[in-house]
Amino acid sequence: MQTRVAYGESGLWLELPDGATVVTPSHRQAAADPRETLRAALRRPVAGPPLRERVSRGQTVAISACDITRPQPRELMIPAILDELDGIVDLDDVVVLVATGTHRANTEAELRAMFGDEVVDSVRIVNHDSRAKDTMVWRGTFGRDVPVWLNREWCEADVRITTGFVEPHFFAGFSGGPKLVAPGLAALETVLVLHDAARIGDPRATWGITHGNPVHDDVRTIAEATGVTFALDVVLNADQAIVEAFGGDILPMHEAATAFAKDVAMQPVDDRFDVVITTGSGYPLDQNLYQSVKGMSAAYKVVRKGGMIVCAAECRDGFPDHGSYRTSLTSGASPEEMLAEIAGRDHTVPDQWQIQIQARIQADSRVVMHTSYLSDADLAAAHLEQTDDIPGTVEKALREAGSSARLCVLPEGPQTVPYVAGELA
Repeated sequence: MQTRVAYGESGLWLELPDGATVVTPSHRQAAADPRETLRAALRRPVAGPPLRERVSRGQTVAISACDITRPQPRELMIPAILDELDGIVDLDDVVVLVATGTHRANTEAELRAMFGDEVVDSVRIVNHDSRAKDTMVWRGTFGRDVPVWLNREWCEADVRITTGFVEPHFFAGFSGGPKLVAPGLAALETVLVLHDAARIGDPRATWGITHGNPVHDDVRTIAEATGVTFALDVVLNADQAIVEAFGGDILPMHEAATAFAKDVAMQPVDDRFDVVITTGSGYPLDQNLYQSVKGMSAAYKVVRKGGMIVCAAECRDGFPDHGSYRTSLTSGASPEEMLAEIAGRDHTVPDQWQIQIQARIQADSRVVMHTSYLSDADLAAAHLEQTDDIPGTVEKALREAGSSARLCVLPEGPQTVPYVAGELA
């Protein structure tokens, strides 16, 4: 059987054994008129009044949006909001904050690709910097003792609007909604607590679970306690086109969006597999190894202990080299040693959460990468293998697993999250 899997901007065609289980999202047609779909969400929200009724003349507005690693249709969502605010708010009083969390700043060229020239040339766009303490405001301690520092421009705006897209998230349950406040616009100190070893190690900190998830519980609490005027989220299909949009008060809006996204993106299977092929979901999500952990994590939900995960991710941005992910990942002698070292720390260090999840996967599974920009030596230093022949590697692994070996393919990686029926809380 021939199967196309997401990879970079072009994808990969793989010749695989017949009988493989291919897990894809429930098909949803793209909205016939995405602009009208967004307009409807702004004017007929899930909860609370329409956006225009929440804004007064002369007020300042801050809009939070995803960074370059997320396929949010910013070029549609931001203009839809600005159109609704036309005649009420002066564009000079609007700032768009790129909710980078702890990620790097986006370049001018990236911002133009993300938002479109018209938005970039008409409103001020600022990359959030979690490490710039002078750009933060203390908001208090919330949830399970989370010290909350948030972006100053966000906090001081009269009107605060989050925009995002909702998909299952590998430790926060779902993306979008309150995550566009924290960790998106939070200080590093806040992010480190939200991503500490105890929270990340909790079995409820996983795909598709929000309530009872210690990460998402605190994220929701922070957004509600610090105030969001209006929230706008979309759900996308496999072509990254808008299927549906949700607007309104942030928590009920996000509840509605996550219910819809779960039905689209989470699929049950009957049992675990000996080999699972997954991806980093293609560009822009597979730009680096760090983001590709999500693809590994989706496969980990259904691979048997000791089985093989093959992850195809272009990694044009490398590990990446910014942040501490690469240094920390390659400093441990083994995944097991890294897990023990993280568990023994009395503080959280940047990027340890990604390493904790990755090391847990690698401790239980053999993980083989297919990349275009990382060398075999790069990956070996991270306790990973590389293959330039996915079908050959898979065929050998299945043969070694025996005549009853089972193969699963996740062509869209974490855009579709499988789970063994009955195991999802």
